[in-house]
Amino acid sequence: MSNELYQQVFENNRRWVESKKAQDVDFFEKLSRGQDPDFLFIGCADSRVPANEIMGLEPGDVFVHRNVANLVPNTDMNAHAVIQYAVEYLKVDHVIVCGHYGCGGVAAAMKSEDLGQLNGWLREIRDVYRMHSKELNAIEDEEARYRRLVELNVQEQCINVIKTSWVQRSFRARGFPIVHGWCFALEDGLLKDLKIPFESILEGIREIYKLD
Repeated sequence: MSNELYQQVFENNRRWVESKKAQDVDFFEKLSRGQDPDFLFIGCADSRVPANEIMGLEPGDVFVHRNVANLVPNTDMNAHAVIQYAVEYLKVDHVIVCGHYGCGGVAAAMKSEDLGQLNGWLREIRDVYRMHSKELNAIEDEEARYRRLVELNVQEQCINVIKTSWVQRSFRARGFPIVHGWCFALEDGLLKDLKIPFESILEGIREIYKLD
């Protein structure tokens, strides 16, 4: 069955190509000329959260970086290389950190278990819990507490993005990008804008993290 599914991917690809050409015969020729996305999407690697599809956008519209639990640690050179390229070279207008309810990484971080290689990665989320423990521990319902941690994790990763010199310099020079925090609900497919106060966060952290 697994091999059949693997082969089916190539048939699916051919059908997708045909459908795109049916809509626009020059679609792939245009796609090959380069990219000019308005969005950088930093999301979870979860297979149920496809960036372009949930945003209703086409290939070329969204520059994407994904990892377990949509983290932006200071030590992750991959994530920071993506942010720098998107902001300095592609000049995206919007950076989105998108978490999702039902995130296994966030759920794992809430448990006191030794998860081997994942320990260091999930510590980033446990640090978010520590910083917001008073609010989270006051939530009696475990599911509600978990969903709130998903949101707070997005908020803290947005702050990590705002701390970068590339975002600070670009915003000062041209008023973009703006950093947004979203959550995707698997149960109904809807996006929730957490309305991260980007400019007030930027102003608040500049005393310490001013890098432009």
